[in-house]
Amino acid sequence: MSYQTLKRAVTARLEIKKSDFIAYAYPVTSREQAMFHVEQLRQQYADARHHCWAYIIGDPNNTTSAGFDDDGEPNGTAGRPILNVLQHKSIGNVIIIVVRYFGGIKLGAGGLTRAYAGSAQAAVDEMILLPYVPMIQVQILAEFATEAQCRYVVESLNGSIDDVTYSKQVILTVTLAEADIDSLKERLAMDGRVLDKP
Repeated sequence: MSYQTLKRAVTARLEIKKSDFIAYAYPVTSREQAMFHVEQLRQQYADARHHCWAYIIGDPNNTTSAGFDDDGEPNGTAGRPILNVLQHKSIGNVIIIVVRYFGGIKLGAGGLTRAYAGSAQAAVDEMILLPYVPMIQVQILAEFATEAQCRYVVESLNGSIDDVTYSKQVILTVTLAEADIDSLKERLAMDGRVLDKP
């Protein structure tokens, strides 16, 4: 499952035959997040003619969740070309929204398709892409005396400590790359143990 994802939101702007195309790309992990960004831009650019978009949640090569909308443009001339750019570039967990201000000159179906694909490509050109790494959250049970060593092991695997609970022992809730879980268990050895999910 190798694909890329967006490090942070980007924007790009194209002018084609007096129409303004403003493309926004956001990293997202759910359809709800994606639709939140669409609504935000509808409010921000309430006077724009069209807000066309496409998103992919997960792996673009084997997508479980993708969607697009032409928002009043002729069928297949806006959302689908945006989606095609994302799939072609193997970018997942992303939405691109293109806001269009009509400039008075009709572009025709072919022109629109090229304009929306070009806008999506302009946004992709601005992106900083990172390889997608599946993450997992686990809990580690440790003694007070070994907490610092457990923290060290997690951080050395580029994991993050999300929460710590103190009672008779210490429970650290951590997030790290799924691929590193066996290494974590091995390196904790006597200092702590990974709890099985209930």
